[in-house]
Amino acid sequence: MLTTLALLALIALLGYGFLTWNYGYWRKRKVPGPKPAILTGNYPNLFTMKQHSTCDLNEIYNKYKQQYDAVGIYMSRMPQLLIVNPELAHRVFVSNFKHFHDNEMATMMDEKSDFLIANNMFTMTGDAWKQRRADVTPGLTISRIKSAYPVTMKVCKKMNEFIHKQIRIAPKDGVNGKDLSLCFTSEMVTDCVLGLSAQSFTDRPTPVMANIKALFEQPLYISLSFAVMALLPSLRRVKKWRFIPKDVERFFVDFMVAAIKERNSQVAAGQLSSRMDFLDYIQQLAKRKNLSTRQVTACSMTFLLDGFETTATILAHTLLLLGRDARVQQRLRDEVREHLNDEGSIDFDKLVELPYLNACVHECIRLFPPLAVSNKVCTESIELPNKNGPSFKVEKGTIVVVPHVCYMLDEDIFPNAKEFQPERFEDPSVIKAYRDQGAFMGFGDGPRICVGMRFALTQIKAALVEIIVNFDVSVNPKTRKDNMFQPAGLVTTLDGGIWLDFAARS
Repeated sequence: MLTTLALLALIALLGYGFLTWNYGYWRKRKVPGPKPAILTGNYPNLFTMKQHSTCDLNEIYNKYKQQYDAVGIYMSRMPQLLIVNPELAHRVFVSNFKHFHDNEMATMMDEKSDFLIANNMFTMTGDAWKQRRADVTPGLTISRIKSAYPVTMKVCKKMNEFIHKQIRIAPKDGVNGKDLSLCFTSEMVTDCVLGLSAQSFTDRPTPVMANIKALFEQPLYISLSFAVMALLPSLRRVKKWRFIPKDVERFFVDFMVAAIKERNSQVAAGQLSSRMDFLDYIQQLAKRKNLSTRQVTACSMTFLLDGFETTATILAHTLLLLGRDARVQQRLRDEVREHLNDEGSIDFDKLVELPYLNACVHECIRLFPPLAVSNKVCTESIELPNKNGPSFKVEKGTIVVVPHVCYMLDEDIFPNAKEFQPERFEDPSVIKAYRDQGAFMGFGDGPRICVGMRFALTQIKAALVEIIVNFDVSVNPKTRKDNMFQPAGLVTTLDGGIWLDFAARS
C-alpha cells in the first residue's frame, strides 16, 4: 500500500513538474506578466472554450497596458509575448518586420500534411512567401478589379432577386446574414476568379458553397489543435496538422482543373475572345513558371480562400450594425442615392471614394475584425525596450501575440469604443493615422498586409449599396443584442449567428 501511494505521489510530482517547469521562462528574462495556471496557462478557457480567447487577453491587456509595452504569458505550457502597446505592434508589422516575418500557423503544417494551406500566402514563410506575393500581386491590380466590376454588378442583381424571394417566403427567424453573405462571396469570387457560376442564389447551388462551409466550419477541431500544440509545444517538430479535409482539397483541385478546361475550350471555340480576370492571369503565370495543376490550384486558392470567408464576415457584420442603427443606415442611403447612375447603381470610380460608405465598413472591421489576433513568429532574435521594465531579448522561434481587437475596443484609443460610430472614420486620413499608430489593423500592415484588400472592399461596398438602396434592413429578434464573439474558430463572428429582416423599398 505504501509503495503504491509513493508511486502515485511520484507520478503526481512528475506530472506537476512537467506542467509547470516552463513557467519560469519569462521570469528568467525579466519580462513581467500574470501568473499562469496549471494546464491552461493564461487562457482560462483554452479547453472549455466558454468564451473567446480575446476575453482572456483583454483582461491582461487592460491590466498592463499603462506600465509596459509587452508582457510574458503562456498558452498552456507554451510561452508567448503579448504586445500591449499598439506602437510596438506597428514595429512588429512594419519597421521590425524582418524579425517577425512569419505567422504562427506556418509552424503547424507543411506541404505533406496540408498542401493547399501550406501554399497559401498567409502561412508561407521566408523567400517562398516573398516570391508568391510577387507572383500574385499583379493579378489584383486596380485595373483588374475594375474590369471585374460588371461581374460584381451582375452578382448584386442576383442577390437582390434572392432577397426579394426571401421576403415573399417571410421566414420567422429572418434571413441568415452570414449565409446570405457567403452566397454573395462564393458567387462573386468563383465568377471573378474562375469565370464560373456557383449558382449560390438558386435552389440548386453547385457544391462550392458546401465545401466552403466545410472548409471553415471546424471551430472545435481548430481550437483543440492549437490547445494540444500549446500543451505539447515540441509536438510541432514531429507532428504536422491538416486543416483542409482531404475531400475538400480534392474538390477544389478538381474544380480548378474543370475551370481551366472550360476556359481553354471557350477560347478554342472563339466563344471568349478575352476576359481579363484572375484565371486569365493565373494561366499566364502557370506558363511562365511552368506550374503543375496542383501548384496552380494552390496559387488560385489564395484568391479563393482569402475571398470567401473573411469578406463574407465583414459584409454580414456590417449589415448587422446597419440593421441595429436606422440613423446610420439612412445616412448611408442618402449618400449612396446622390451618386446613383441611370442604371440605379454606382460607377466603380465613385464607389471606392464614398466617404461614409468607407467609414461604415471600417467601423465594422474595428468592432468585428475577421482576425481578432495575429500570432507572429520571431524569425530573427531582437532586443526590445519595455517602457517601465528592463529591455529584453525576444529569441528566435518565440510566438508573439498582437491582440488587434484589444486596441480597437480600447476606450483610451477609440472613445465610446463599443458603439457603432462610422463618423470617426469619415476622414480617410484618420484610418491611416490609426494604422500608423498600430491601433487599427483590419487588414494587417506592413509587407504582409492583405494582398486582396482592395478587391474585398470593392465587393463589400457593392453589395451594401445594392442592399441599402433597395431594402430596409433590421435585426431579427433571434439575433443577440451584444457583440459577444463565437468562442471558437479562426474568423471572428457574432455568437449565435446574424439573423436579419428585409423590407423592400418602393
